[in-house]
Amino acid sequence: MENSNLPDMRGVGMTSQRTRSRLVQRLRDRSITNEELLDVVASTPRHVFVDEALASRAYEDTALPIGFNQTISQPYIVARMTQALLADGPLERVLEIGTGSGYQTAILSQLVAKVYTVERIQMLSERARETLKQIGIRNVQFKYDDGNIGWADRGPFDGIIVTASPRVIPSGLVAQLAMGGRLILPVGTSDSQQLTIVRMTEEGPQIEKLEEVKFVPLLGGKA
Repeated sequence: MENSNLPDMRGVGMTSQRTRSRLVQRLRDRSITNEELLDVVASTPRHVFVDEALASRAYEDTALPIGFNQTISQPYIVARMTQALLADGPLERVLEIGTGSGYQTAILSQLVAKVYTVERIQMLSERARETLKQIGIRNVQFKYDDGNIGWADRGPFDGIIVTASPRVIPSGLVAQLAMGGRLILPVGTSDSQQLTIVRMTEEGPQIEKLEEVKFVPLLGGKA
């Protein structure tokens, strides 16, 4: 597992540690209580995952565009999903569907032993790989492919996190969960999505809905 001692890329002004500390306080105010996770959010340079023109907004608690009709998720949602994923304790192997900017990947990589991440847009996958390399993260494997398929030959996974919304829970991803593992994802249409957890138990998958969310749709194929 990587620790959160990333190279010092704090910068000045809107990328300062004070700005990051305000973001962490907002997450605390919204019931993010995992202290290790909060430390990772505070030390991870979110501004390197967005276009330079948006760097001054990187530590706002908001989603931002990253091109290709995709966004870097709101920090609260990243923290909410990560906290839910880790609620039963440390995880060894986590699959991420939808690498996007690589920000969620970076947060996960500092909290679990190994991250496997799949992205259907080749330029986003390549850009995220370079960004994570730039900030010193080494425990991530990347794949350019249709995320609906998952990454079966690297499974089973202790956790799976999906950063785009399918209309229904993909059975192929559930099948890649280890016993006791958990899948967290938004499920629904553009009009209504629920953040959902699927836990793999001896009796089969158990499903719990958490809260209303808004994500881009999970698309098939490669781009």
